[in-house]
Formats: sequence, C-alpha cells, structure tokens
Amino acid sequence: MSAITTATPTVPVDFPRTLADLRASGWKSRSVKDELRSNLITALERGDELFPGVIGFNDTVIPEIVLAILAGHDLLFLGEKGQAKSRLMRMLPRFLDEWLPYLDVPESPVHEDPESPITGPGRRAVENQTPEDVPIAWWHRDDRYAERLAPGTKFADLIGEIDPARIVGGASLGAEEAIHFGLVPRMHRGIFAMNELPDLDELVQTGLFNVLEERDVQIRGFPVSFDLDVTLVFSANPSTFNRSGKVIPQLKDRIGSTVRTHYPADRASGIAITRQEAGLELNGAHPVRVPPFMDAIIEEISLSARRSPYVDHESGVSARFAVANWRAMVASAQRRGIMLGESTSVPRICDLAHLHSTAAGKLELDLMGSHQLDERRVLDAIVAEAVSTVFREYVDDDGLDDIASIFGKGIRIEVGDLVPSASYAGLLERVPEAWTKAMEVNRADDPAVRASCVEFVLAGLHATDRISRSERFGKTIYESEA
Repeated sequence: MSAITTATPTVPVDFPRTLADLRASGWKSRSVKDELRSNLITALERGDELFPGVIGFNDTVIPEIVLAILAGHDLLFLGEKGQAKSRLMRMLPRFLDEWLPYLDVPESPVHEDPESPITGPGRRAVENQTPEDVPIAWWHRDDRYAERLAPGTKFADLIGEIDPARIVGGASLGAEEAIHFGLVPRMHRGIFAMNELPDLDELVQTGLFNVLEERDVQIRGFPVSFDLDVTLVFSANPSTFNRSGKVIPQLKDRIGSTVRTHYPADRASGIAITRQEAGLELNGAHPVRVPPFMDAIIEEISLSARRSPYVDHESGVSARFAVANWRAMVASAQRRGIMLGESTSVPRICDLAHLHSTAAGKLELDLMGSHQLDERRVLDAIVAEAVSTVFREYVDDDGLDDIASIFGKGIRIEVGDLVPSASYAGLLERVPEAWTKAMEVNRADDPAVRASCVEFVLAGLHATDRISRSERFGKTIYESEA
C-alpha cells in the first residue's frame, strides 16, 4: 500500500472490462469496512508502518485507530488544532483495495457495486443485459475519499436536493430520478470525512444521523432508500464538541469510536515533527545549519505558549505555529548569509525577532487571562520563557554570575541579524569568559556557529535576569542591569 498521491495511476490493461470477466476473475464484493479491516490485518501481519510520517502517536492514537477499524466503526478524531487529525483521516484510504470495480453506467450517480447496484440505472444495466455486455470500470483508492469543512456546508451539499429541472422533465417528487445527490451518497463504497463537525448546521447533522443509522437518504421528506455503503469520519475540537447543543445527541451516539489526539508528548518528538513538516532544503546553494539549542527553543516556544495563562487553552497551539516559526528563523538566517556572503548561515537568537509575523493569528488570547495584553507582548513573554528554559538545560549555572559582573564595568554589546559572524569575536574580546562559556554550548570552529552560541549565552543571561537588553534601530543591546 502506498501513500495518497496527487495523480491517479492508470488502470492496468489486463483488468476485467465486463461483468462476465469480473466474475470469472474470482472477485468478490465486500463492504468498505470489511475492506479496511482486511487490508489493515494484512498490514499488521507484514509489520508495515501504518501511518508513515505521523510522529509521536505509536503508543496512543494509532492503536485506537486500529481497534476502530477492526471493530468496523465510523470514527471521530477529537483534538485541538494542529494535532494531525486531518492528516490521519486522509491516510485511511491506504487501507482500501488499490482498485475497485464498478458498473460503467453514465446515468448512475454513484460507483455501483457490480453485484449489488443500488440505483435504478445500475439495476437496469444488470437486469437488461447479459454479463458479457455489462461494462466495468475501475475506481482507484485515492479517489474514494472525499472531505468537507463544516462551516457553510448545506444539506444539499452533503445529502442532496430535489432537482427542479428533473421535475420539469416529468420526474416524480418521490422518485429517485428527481434527486441530485450530495457528497455522502456519491461516496458510496468510499470514505467521507467531515472536518469540524460541531460547526455543521443541525439540519445537516440530522441528515448524517440518518445515514449512520439507516444508511439511506431522505430529502425534503421524501424517503429514498439506498443501501449506502460508506465509512464516515469526523473531526472536532473538544471545546466545541462537548459543548451542549453543538452536536445532536443522536449523532454522537451513532459514532462508533472516538480517537483522542494530542500534542507531542516530548520536545524531541515536536522537533522531529517541525523539521519534517517545514520541508526546507538546508543544503542548497545557501546552506543553513541549525544548532540543537535553536531547534529546542523553537519547540519550547510552542510548549510555553500551551502553558501560558494568556493563551486560550481550549483553542490550543497548533503544530503549524512551530513550523511557521522554524521556517521564519531559517529564512532570516539564510537572508543574512546571502546578504553578507557567508558560506553557511546559522540561526541566532536575533532571528527570533521576526516571529511576530508568523505568530500573528496563530495564538488565540485568553480574554480573561491576558489582562488586555496584545499578541506581541504575549509572544515576547513566551519567547523569553522558552529561551530561559532551554538556556538552563544547556548551560551550567556555575560561573554565569562572573560573566554578568563584567557587564557591570560598562561593557555594552550590540548584536543584530545583519551583523557578520566574524564580528562577534571582536565584540567579545573584552569578555573572554562569555566567549568561553558560549563555546561550551556547541563546540565548533565555524564563526557562524560561534556567533549563534554567543547570542544564546547573552540571551540566556538576560532571561535569567543577569544583564539587561534593549532594542534600538534593529539592533539588540546587552549591558549591565542599571
């Protein structure tokens, strides 16, 4: 089984093209849930990686998904934003058969099971022709998944609507021929996913409840019974899903399994996710080398935001927040390297000043806890806490007060995102202890790495209240506490 691709592969030429050939091949009809279960069992027997690229869920989320599929359940992924809910839903087609045969009947609005057609055109095609004359086409698993975002979705979009043109053409209101089908019936023999279920109109939820309960559709009071075969998958944020009145109880009750997602359980997993999702090439024409402590700070910023009393915990802090911050940090370092002609760019603390642009809109403030603080001030506090946390882990406290005392002699150090790396050696000639301490963080001879280490130590001294820092004309000035 392969991951979902953007282009549908070509149907193999030796596949059956008529119902007679299909029956002769030994193909057997089975439901979508049986198909998912069977292919998942095969993957488990082979020891396959079930959800490639999904990090940190092997012991928590993925076992719950496996159990839900084996149980033949429709699923709900419940979690805050940026917890890979959509990615997991979009990977479920991996457990479908690669190709599925269907009746090649243009008049049918669904991909009919050759052995059990559910619409009038499909049934007539089988009943009125010999198996040798019934054409068969093939549906790839990548196309057997449809997804919809709940806000703005109408009943007609998902379930269907009476088509006035067909009524004018003579179709009866209660007849199947009068209906224009929505996404759910059109995904007969496939998977349909609804993102942000609580934002779905109550009338539409009722339509989905009917699909879950009876596997048929009812449009404008006219029951049109179809033996729909569709696996339904939903996503929701706990804060809205559990709020009274947002999801009708009957629909909640019919969802077989609820899979609770979560943010990375440790910083290392978060760093791995961020680097993977950022997808930047660091070894190109203008290479970038990211020190481990800068990776740690970017991830710690997200962790600090999730702990912050100023950030709305119910909304969450998406993994996209860390990804955007990491990309901005790397871009700032790369810009410096290009403009200054440095062979290798290394991110520094000063590059974090550009995170205000990437954080905009990604942090939802707690109106009760923020005390009227704006997003910029909240982010500055979060970054300062993250730098302090990582600094205490990387740098031994012993000797730092001695370094800070040197600044009490009137030494001021200016740094900035366009200061050449080679200049840092000259800036700190009068502060050898700081230089030595910085080199303990990441031993390297590269001036760009050394500059990054020095800024980390300076920022750490400020974060631990040993020296002061001010911003002026795009430069950061470190000096003694007044």
